[in-house]
This record gives sequence, structure tokens and C-alpha cells, in this order.
Amino acid sequence: MLLIEDDLIEVMKLKRSIDKLGLAHNVVEAKNGEDALKQLTSEVPLPDIILLDLNMPKISGLEFLKILKANPRLKYMPVIILTTSENRTDLQACYEEGIAGYILKPLKYEDYLSKIDRTLQYWSVNELIKG
Repeated sequence: MLLIEDDLIEVMKLKRSIDKLGLAHNVVEAKNGEDALKQLTSEVPLPDIILLDLNMPKISGLEFLKILKANPRLKYMPVIILTTSENRTDLQACYEEGIAGYILKPLKYEDYLSKIDRTLQYWSVNELIKG
């Protein structure tokens, strides 16, 4: 799993959630879209899923998404937006670019844990990312 997030607290929260849920996901971090693109275009194995924040430095999550979806090797990777943005324009723009899901970060940790669990459980059985 690739987590593209510039907030260290959010990175720690996701890692803690995965540990608490007992999920077998190795979290690779990128602090912004530029770093993520460097990782994805290197020769390392591709992640099974990308969790992407929208509000980041250098290039925004939406700009990153457009670049990713224009790349023939990367365009089918499932991308889940994990954000605080309730902006309907952001939501629509992300779906138009081909995201696999849009999750609002809830305030309560228990709600966050539940959303992460359901999302990663679904993607763990999805045939697109197996293989």
C-alpha cells in the first residue's frame, strides 16, 4: 500500500489502525505527489492500493491523480482518496479521474478505524489487485 500524505499524525494514525486491525498491509509512505510518482515510476514493485490525500504541497492530490491516470502502466491502480475535504467539486473531479473511492476522515478514531477496515477488507479480495 502506498500512502500519500504530508501530515505525520495522519501517517501514524493509519499505521496504528492497520496494526490494531491486524491487517497484512505494508505501508509505504510518500510525503507528496512528486515523491509518490518517483516511487511508482522506479523499478520497485507497485503497491496493491494507493491512499491519497488531496491537500498536499508541490502538486495537489487531484494533479497527482491526473498524472497517474495518464500513465499506461499505472492508470488501473486503485486509488482511494482519504481526505477532510467535503467539497462536492473535489469529489466529482476525483471520480471523473477514475478513483476507486472517496473517504472523509472522521473526527472520531473509532469511525476512522471502521472506515479503514471496511475499505481495506474490500480491496484485499478484489481480483483487480491480485497477482
